Amino acid sequence: MTTPPGSNVWVVADGRPGNRSQCLGVAEALGLPFRKIEVAYSALAALPDLILGSSLLGITAGTRRDLNPPWPGVVIGAGRRSAPIVRALRRRSRGRTFAVQLMDPGSHRGAFDMLVVPAHDRLADRPNLLVTTGPPHRISETSLGAARELWAARLESLPPPRIAVLVGGTTRHTVFTPAMARDLGRAVSAMAQTTPGSLMISTSRRTGAAASALFAEIGAPHHGFRWGDPSDNPYLGYLAMADAVIVTGDSASMCAEACATGAPVYIYAPDGLATDKLKHMHRALYAGGYARPLIDRLEHWQHPPLRPADDVAAEIRRRCPALPWADTPTPTAP
Repeated sequence: MTTPPGSNVWVVADGRPGNRSQCLGVAEALGLPFRKIEVAYSALAALPDLILGSSLLGITAGTRRDLNPPWPGVVIGAGRRSAPIVRALRRRSRGRTFAVQLMDPGSHRGAFDMLVVPAHDRLADRPNLLVTTGPPHRISETSLGAARELWAARLESLPPPRIAVLVGGTTRHTVFTPAMARDLGRAVSAMAQTTPGSLMISTSRRTGAAASALFAEIGAPHHGFRWGDPSDNPYLGYLAMADAVIVTGDSASMCAEACATGAPVYIYAPDGLATDKLKHMHRALYAGGYARPLIDRLEHWQHPPLRPADDVAAEIRRRCPALPWADTPTPTAP
């Protein structure tokens, strides 16, 4: 939703999709109209957070011109590069703007009104800290309902139960190898054939050439999307239509999104695919009943949908009771 500069909520939206998704998920969960600040960074953004502090040195002059009063009631940012902007807006408003930082910035942690980190970051407790199970995301009942309406006609011919397979890939720290892809392909095919049911397989930009190895092993009825296909991306449609979800364990965001529907979730995390930090998140999801390690058969269970953005929004409302939460329309996702 495009709103004037006097909006009660500002979102610091940088170019990293994961950061944007976290911020927008919280803003949408708040239910207030919000302004999205499109940030262009300068070369100085590469300086350590400790040096940038509460300055705007890390953004271009054009972005700085967009940051003018009236200041918002709440500002939301995510990631190290947005942290100085969030702190600067709090300082310029003389503390009247409630500053929410998603993800650990690495320094100046006490300069935010609320610092939100997932439990697997294992940050030491502090008065302004809110710990969530997994990172916030944008998947809600509203978005799932819209996706179901859009994709039902295209997917309902698949025999149930329909199993969504969400495939990430190589990260800065781990490699999703063709051998892993073949192993996953065989495992999900066996599950669908044994059940029997069907698969809805989505790869990502990070899957790379391993996507071919994966699809070569698929012998069950399926609908598939390879990153780069000209067709519409069915990722959200798959989640909306899924009776169960299988997700690779290389991404905290994907694991959290997989758990957003309440359907059974299985995590594929062979040795070498997940970092120790992500393994900690997997264990938390298992302990909370949200997910289980991938096995050779489909089991049926239910869990509460995992919606960390709702938890963050509820805490912001609690700490900022003066804002008109109940009197404003729910925003449309930008």
